Amino acid sequence: MLVALVGRPNVGKSTLFNRLAQRRQAITEATAGVTRDRLYARVEWAGRTFTLVDTGGFVPEAASDLEEAVRRQAEAAMGEADLVLFVLDARTGATPQDEAVADRLRRARRPVLVVANKVDAPGVAPLAADLYRLGLGDPIAVSAEHGRGTGDLLDAIVDRLGPGAEPPADESGPEGLRVAVVGRPNAGKSSLVNAVLGQERQIVHDAPGTTRDAVDVETVVEGSPLVLVDTAGMRRRARVARGLEGLAVMRSLRAIDRADVVLLVVDAGAGVVEEDQRIAGYALDGGKAMAVALNKWDLRPPGADADEAVRACRARLPFLSFAPVRTVSARTRLRLAALMRDVVAAGEAYHRHLPTAALNRVLEEAALSAPAPSVGGRALRIYYAAQVATAPPTVALFCNDPSLAQAAYLRYLENRLREHFPLAGTPLRLLPRPRRPVRRADHPAPFRA
Repeated sequence: MLVALVGRPNVGKSTLFNRLAQRRQAITEATAGVTRDRLYARVEWAGRTFTLVDTGGFVPEAASDLEEAVRRQAEAAMGEADLVLFVLDARTGATPQDEAVADRLRRARRPVLVVANKVDAPGVAPLAADLYRLGLGDPIAVSAEHGRGTGDLLDAIVDRLGPGAEPPADESGPEGLRVAVVGRPNAGKSSLVNAVLGQERQIVHDAPGTTRDAVDVETVVEGSPLVLVDTAGMRRRARVARGLEGLAVMRSLRAIDRADVVLLVVDAGAGVVEEDQRIAGYALDGGKAMAVALNKWDLRPPGADADEAVRACRARLPFLSFAPVRTVSARTRLRLAALMRDVVAAGEAYHRHLPTAALNRVLEEAALSAPAPSVGGRALRIYYAAQVATAPPTVALFCNDPSLAQAAYLRYLENRLREHFPLAGTPLRLLPRPRRPVRRADHPAPFRA
């Protein structure tokens, strides 16, 4: 069951959304028009569960293309909703803009609860009486900021939804791979998400910084459930203004931290720049699986060499040699299906477990083909290997002396493992660990690296 928060800008919808969802998911600021895209959250109350959706400020007569796009998103949420929470500011009463929104709700023929927000003190409560004249029922007085009245509101929501409200969700089931779609402002992240979904789920506009919240969208790609997380564009910290933009960037970084796969979207016209390198480095430091999309390829001159663009990208991101890179176009859907197959494969590799026997066989063959160079007259000897973690795959190399494991030789071993196991898109960590060789007859003899 879907419950949509609707109202004009700056009446406290996002604050109420965070309060009911019991987490700070939506960005809240005193500035009007902060929320633009639809945000969803699961809410449980009195043994029932419903989905709450936050929307941008509803402006009936949009003055710009961006306001029109926000209005369409709000109307889409109203069209999907089983119940609409019409949020108003009790202190100002019903404004002409509120009356226009009320008229839209009446014509939409959706069940409505009128929510009189910002009743932050007892003296404000009588002001909510002005909202009766909208003809949409009794207003429910709440303070989203302080939590006053939200329990009564939740009771009213569950009562209005009736027995059709869902039972509590089973949190044990997998929600699917989390894919954070990241990049600089105006690289085409939201356009790419919309193209994958096949609908205008995210607002797309030429102005950089259109996306502000990190927005989770569930979908299925070739039978694999995914949660695509559209994020705000990230610029170098010195150029990020405090306040709203800073909050948006922090949400983007948090989305990377929570992701299984990070899809770095790069403007193919500009190529990989320093900020793209910073974003990729942050994801790699977090041990995330990755794929790179050189977007807007349809805007390149005719005859542009895609292979050369990929080579140039890899030259600028040498530390992402494991990540697939594709030239794509969100607008024309060029190579979009192949890109998403790369993303799914990267997620599978990220959680892959390598069979212990096969792992040791590959490493032994690698050591026989190219023994480790001596350091101070001593050579690295690996006794055995075992995978100790996934996400990303992490292999402990039990050896005579970890200090003898040179970085170049570890890269050689990593490359040999990648040749034998499907690990494209994920980092692979090799951790030398001390271990005295066991000489029992029933233990395999150590192999010389």
